[in-house]
Amino acid sequence: MIRLFQVYYPVRTLILLGGELLLLFASFLTATVIQLGADSEITLRYENGFSKMLVISVFAIFSAYYFDLYSPQNLRSKNETYFRLLMLFGTMCLVLSVVGYAFPEFFLGHGIFTLGMVIATMSVLCWRGLYVWMLKKPFLREQVYVLGSGAKASRFVDAIRERTDLGMDIVGWSGASNSLESMESLATAVVNITDRQIQRVIIAVGERRATLPVRELLDLRLKGVRIEDSSLLLEKITGKIDVDDLKPSAMIFSEGFKVNEGFLIFRRIVSVLVSLCILLCFAPILPFIILGIKLTSKGPILFSQNRVGRNGHVFKLYKFRTMRQDAEAKTGAVWAQQNDPRITSFGRFMRKTRLDEVPQLWNVLKGDMGFVGPRPERPEFVQWLIGAIPYYNLRHIIRPGLTGWAQVKYQYGASLEETQQKLQYDLYYIKHISVMLDLMIIFGTIKTVILRRGAQ
Repeated sequence: MIRLFQVYYPVRTLILLGGELLLLFASFLTATVIQLGADSEITLRYENGFSKMLVISVFAIFSAYYFDLYSPQNLRSKNETYFRLLMLFGTMCLVLSVVGYAFPEFFLGHGIFTLGMVIATMSVLCWRGLYVWMLKKPFLREQVYVLGSGAKASRFVDAIRERTDLGMDIVGWSGASNSLESMESLATAVVNITDRQIQRVIIAVGERRATLPVRELLDLRLKGVRIEDSSLLLEKITGKIDVDDLKPSAMIFSEGFKVNEGFLIFRRIVSVLVSLCILLCFAPILPFIILGIKLTSKGPILFSQNRVGRNGHVFKLYKFRTMRQDAEAKTGAVWAQQNDPRITSFGRFMRKTRLDEVPQLWNVLKGDMGFVGPRPERPEFVQWLIGAIPYYNLRHIIRPGLTGWAQVKYQYGASLEETQQKLQYDLYYIKHISVMLDLMIIFGTIKTVILRRGAQ
């Protein structure tokens, strides 16, 4: 896997993306040569033809991301992929036609755009078919052996088998025989590996002390077999840190978890600037939101609630009210559920579009929150969660955020198990915190809002 902006991507996915970018650019270049012949040099050199083609190609790649054409789930389904590709190119034709009509100087002209879209559609469809075919070929996949037999090994095996885009095939697993993890049994398993075509061995042993066959693994490593820890590889694959297997030493000696004051000050400045820009953009529609709240339910426009911020500081979080005024009069503090009857009709729309979160920009400006970070939780839940989930309090070492890695990668958490899953994404964010990761989260949040995912 390759690390870009603190996130790990399979090499195969990057090859897919790079291949499509080249095909798109080549399609419009080919269309220009076909339509203009010898005069194509004038368009390409003196009318910024190359720049226009590059802009269109990059726009198509970004649009493909928003159509989920690079998600692992859709890469496995050929029919789903083709359907989304046709939707993508249909949307591109519509958008670029409007842009070309509004700004004629941007248009390539002489039927180049139409022919280029036809060539691009056919070439990308063929490329996708070839890519799916290559994913299934054994000679292009890595043979992996998993050393371990407990719950840790089982979680890793399940994660690998769900991700065919990684190019890994588990051809052996010591836990499949239900044998106990002892040095003798693990050493025997490692010795047997030498007789097979294994490229990578994954260590997924629960307790390594006095059980890991170090000498046998070293012999295997010297023969060219890659040895890797399952926790680190699982972190790269899933974008989260498994708290069930997390030890303090892993955080102490890790390259990550570098949260210094200078960097936090810089993030604070960026959060304020981004929040001010968004507030200015939303200012014209705020009267319509207020009117919608007033017409559909009785009660105040804003809703405030205590939340836990950095270092356990409790602050007032503001939202546009989406529930009945007496929503928790009888039940007390409870998580929102899917199809929650307490939510008003206009409130449901605001939650789906995240418009109810706009007043939290004021919390960002005040310094209670950052723009990106773990979502703040209610004090009533925090004390319980600290006792129930290991390392839960670590999420309070930075300011909570309006959006975060967990919001981009996971659903709304409305139970102890789901909250633990979100914590694992929050810990990954804290470990790899950076400006580029923040920008990626903002970019992913736009996609989440457009597709209306994760809201309750």
